[in-house]
Amino acid sequence: MELWPELTRHRVLVGWMLAAFLVTFLATRAITKAIREGRGPFRNAQVGTVHVHHQVYGIFLLLGSGTAEFTYRPAAPWADVLAALFGVGAALTLDEFALWLHLEDVYWTREGRSSVDAVLVALIVGTLLLVGANPFGDDSGGGSAVAAVGVVANLVFALVAILKGRPVLGVVGVFVPFLALVAALRLGRPTSPWARRRYDGRRMARSRRRFPPGRRTRWDRLVDVFAGASAASGRGRGP
Repeated sequence: MELWPELTRHRVLVGWMLAAFLVTFLATRAITKAIREGRGPFRNAQVGTVHVHHQVYGIFLLLGSGTAEFTYRPAAPWADVLAALFGVGAALTLDEFALWLHLEDVYWTREGRSSVDAVLVALIVGTLLLVGANPFGDDSGGGSAVAAVGVVANLVFALVAILKGRPVLGVVGVFVPFLALVAALRLGRPTSPWARRRYDGRRMARSRRRFPPGRRTRWDRLVDVFAGASAASGRGRGP
């Protein structure tokens, strides 16, 4: 029997990926925290003297599930299994996004917070896909040329928002056109590529007043829940 018959098939697959992604991320954070604190039976995976990070398992899962999907194009329930495995692999890989960005173990440091940023943004994108958001869909009833111009313009607005140091608004703005426009028009952060290249002294001063050093947002507090206090303060090393 088809699960959730009111949903289209691709949204069912997105649901499996999103659920597996969220469960894996939460379990991974709990396990790594337990390892760091010396609680429970969990230990770091070692091959000789080499610490095998969990992103390695994630990469293999992504490669295996993606290859199987493109090669065999299975129907349900195997397509659902591959979608869930892909979600597990994506969570394991993105949870160590900061490590492959910085090429060193920064899991529990301030730099490691970018892993949580990446995971939370992926969850937002997955949720938008699940509810049917499609940045490349044409539901306006207009011509394809008009739709293409609208999509390109929205992607430009989203890119500007990201360059202004607002990656979350930029990524979500890909799916919500008005949000991308608003984010692109707002003042950029002083450390962003946009501000460093385009702001004169007066505008840079405005940006620094708007985003003073140490300023914390609701997003920062959400990241703290998963990244840990030591990562927020810049102390500590990963397992």
